[in-house]
Amino acid sequence: MKQSLILFAAAGMFGLSSPSLLAHTDEYLDTLKAPNGGQLRMSGIYHFELVVAKDNTDAKESPVVVYVTDHAGIKIPTVGAGGTATMVAGKRQASVKLVPDGDNRLKGVVRYASTPDMKVVVSITLADKTARQARFTPLAVAKDAHMEHKR
Repeated sequence: MKQSLILFAAAGMFGLSSPSLLAHTDEYLDTLKAPNGGQLRMSGIYHFELVVAKDNTDAKESPVVVYVTDHAGIKIPTVGAGGTATMVAGKRQASVKLVPDGDNRLKGVVRYASTPDMKVVVSITLADKTARQARFTPLAVAKDAHMEHKR
């Protein structure tokens, strides 16, 4: 027991329990293959995976889905959660309300075009939690050449 307390105190002293050590950069997350084919971003203690239509050359009604997990990939239930996704592509901007869609998903449907310059800001409030936000570039080509080896 005493040894455990000493190890815990030492870990804290050296910053081993610091949340920043658990943080993942966008560049790192872009090297990972997301479970649902979307783009991963970190928001506090959560990972958000944004999935958008990749083939909308013209603006049309399409789903926007966000999956919520913890850092270990464990699904976080979205019952009672809500949020928004604001999408900017070229000169067009669209916002959509995200609602629980079973399991660890939030979903909305909005009119948008899929362009490489698309940027999306997702804001989600899980039940009894504070709002969390993440920024995505879901169709940007990853600059990291070794990404192909991860697939």
